[in-house]
Amino acid sequence: MTDSSPAPNDEEAQAPATPQPHPWAELAPDRFRLLRLSPLPTDRDTGVRPLRFVELAQIERHTPQQSLLKLFVRLPGQLLSKKHNVLEIWADHRTKELRFGPDSGLHMEPANRGLGRFLLAQGALWAQKRWAHYLVEGGALPAKDITSENIRLRRDHCLQTQGFDVLYPEPQQLKATYGASRVSTLRPDWNTEKVQIIELKDAAAMLEQADRNLQEQENQIRGIQERLDKFRREDGTLRFTIACLIAFSLFQAGLLIWIATR
Repeated sequence: MTDSSPAPNDEEAQAPATPQPHPWAELAPDRFRLLRLSPLPTDRDTGVRPLRFVELAQIERHTPQQSLLKLFVRLPGQLLSKKHNVLEIWADHRTKELRFGPDSGLHMEPANRGLGRFLLAQGALWAQKRWAHYLVEGGALPAKDITSENIRLRRDHCLQTQGFDVLYPEPQQLKATYGASRVSTLRPDWNTEKVQIIELKDAAAMLEQADRNLQEQENQIRGIQERLDKFRREDGTLRFTIACLIAFSLFQAGLLIWIATR
C-alpha cells in the first residue's frame, strides 16, 4: 500500500518550527507569603511611597537536567502584565550554569521600593544552598526601560549590590550587560528596612492588634460623642436660663420705667 500524502515542498521543509513553550512556563504558584513594604519619603521619579502589603508567590520544580524557581509579586486589587513582577532562576545541571530571567528584564511595580533587590536575593539564596559552584550566565540589560539617568543609576546599584557586574561596552553607556563569575559571589541579603517577610503567625498578630486598636478608637469616639451630647444639653439649658434672665430683666426694666413715669 502506497502513501498518497503529498510530499512537502522546499518552502515547507525549510520553514523553521514554531518554538514550543516550556512545560513549566504556565505553571501556577503553589506557595505564598506576605510582604510588608515600609513607608518611604516621596521620590521625585516614582512619587508617593506609602505603607503597602503585597503577596509573594513562588513555584519550584526539579529534574535531573534542570531546576526552576519562579517568583511573583502580586498587588492586591491590581492586575499587571505577565512580564511585570516576575523573576525566573533556571539551573542547568548539564552545563552547571545558572540563568536569570525573563529575557525581557525585571520590571517591578511599585518601583523603587526594594522589591528588585529582594527577589534577586531570594534567587541567590535558593541557588547557593544547592549549586554555589555553578557559573552565572550573563546577559544584556534592556535599554528601552531607562528613561532617566536616575533610573539607570538605580538599576545598576541594585545589580551591583547583589553581586552582579554591570559593564558598558560603549563610552556612551547606552547598552549594558550584566554577569557574575559564580553563584557563590551573589549576595543573598536585601534591605530589610524596605521589605519585610511577614509570617502567617505575625500577620495574624498584626490583624488582632489592628482589631484591638479599632475597638479602642471606637470606645474613644463613643466617649467623646457622649461628652459632646452632654455639653450640648448643658448648652441648651444655659441658653434657656439666659433667655429667661433677659426676659425677666426686660420686665423689671419696663416695670421700673412704668413706676417712674406714674
